[in-house]
Amino acid sequence: MELFEKDNKSEKDSPLSPLAERLRPASLNGFVGQEHLTGPGKPLRLMIERKDAVSMILWGPPGTGKTTLALMIAGSLDADFISLSAVNSGVKEVRTAIEKADYNLKFRSKKTVVFIDEIHRFNKAQQDSLLHSVESGSIILIGATTENPSFEVISPLLSRCRVYTLNELNYEDLNRLVDRATREDMILREMNIEITDRDALIYFSGGDGRKLLNGLELAIKSAKPSEDGKIVITRELISETFQKNYIRYDKNAEEHYNLISAFIKSVRGGDPDAAVYWLARMLEGGEDPKFIARRMIILASEDIGNAEPMALTLAVSCFTAVDYIGMPEAQLVLSQTAIYLASCPKSNSSYIAIVEAKKDIEENGALPVPVHLRNAPTTLMKQIGYGKNYLYPHDFEGKYVNQQYLPDELKDRIYYKPGNSGEESIIRKRLISWWRNKKI
Repeated sequence: MELFEKDNKSEKDSPLSPLAERLRPASLNGFVGQEHLTGPGKPLRLMIERKDAVSMILWGPPGTGKTTLALMIAGSLDADFISLSAVNSGVKEVRTAIEKADYNLKFRSKKTVVFIDEIHRFNKAQQDSLLHSVESGSIILIGATTENPSFEVISPLLSRCRVYTLNELNYEDLNRLVDRATREDMILREMNIEITDRDALIYFSGGDGRKLLNGLELAIKSAKPSEDGKIVITRELISETFQKNYIRYDKNAEEHYNLISAFIKSVRGGDPDAAVYWLARMLEGGEDPKFIARRMIILASEDIGNAEPMALTLAVSCFTAVDYIGMPEAQLVLSQTAIYLASCPKSNSSYIAIVEAKKDIEENGALPVPVHLRNAPTTLMKQIGYGKNYLYPHDFEGKYVNQQYLPDELKDRIYYKPGNSGEESIIRKRLISWWRNKKI
């Protein structure tokens, strides 16, 4: 790729490019939002002004300026700009970028910025392939992610990068974008445009500058000019435009929580068909497959538990497999696991047990450990009775002996009450035979 200004300029100046691309600023003077990073004396502004950048992760919602900032940083360094998307790039593409960066540094004395969009979608092997080049400085890595990098970026790579958090654009930021679009864009500034309800336009954008501009552009294209050529953008037109074209699966919006809720409740309710449907909806909407896998790990303990202990093992294996292979193949593993979990017998006894135990701790404080259960590593502790009268279960028939393990104040408390589903029915019978003096 040639130096980015040349390529970027041709795209910005083309009337065929989307409005969001045409309005992409070339300097911080036209950048909107993120004052905590780009304001006077703030880190990214200083980095650009001093022409001195380090590898970094830009973490924030869609449409908040991550790509634009990466381009500005590369421009300030007079560096080559190589852009990769983690969705359709792999180790091969990363190695090709690194080879070019090595060539630039060795033969052209030129730095290279490697920008990786959605870096959280790279698996461990793909992220590992970046480590040496980042550490040696042969590339300046700028990763963009909408997910918490503490969970999605491997620790060795994270320790070599600075993390900067970007926020959703606020009302004033988005209002400025509308002004810029109508006054500065090569196409829109020649039109007679009236927006009767800016608040609706800003509301539907959800803090996403790209969504705001693309929605505005589509609304303008959908509007019917009056006889004098005036284009009126009404609330109704804005609503219709966004509802039909831009209300997609947004990880920060209500639909995100609605779909994961429907998925979990379908698995909990024993409906594998509904579980697969909601799974497909999330994947088609661009949900991070590792987010879904993590939710299934939680569900395997909370809603299945010891009714089918293998559920947790499979859920953990699912997450590992998803992390290893990535999409699109990971959808097969997610589907298999979701179907299995939905088809398992269910129990929330383990969940109730820990909730009840924590409630007793809150109400009673830290009760003392019974003396016979205490550790006695020294002679003095043994002399004062620590561990005295403890009964070793392996010395008794059936490897069980009836003795008190809870504090005196809670000695008759039962937290775990196994049900009659699956493997838990066996556990229930065993515990009843052991406890004798307790009732489940």
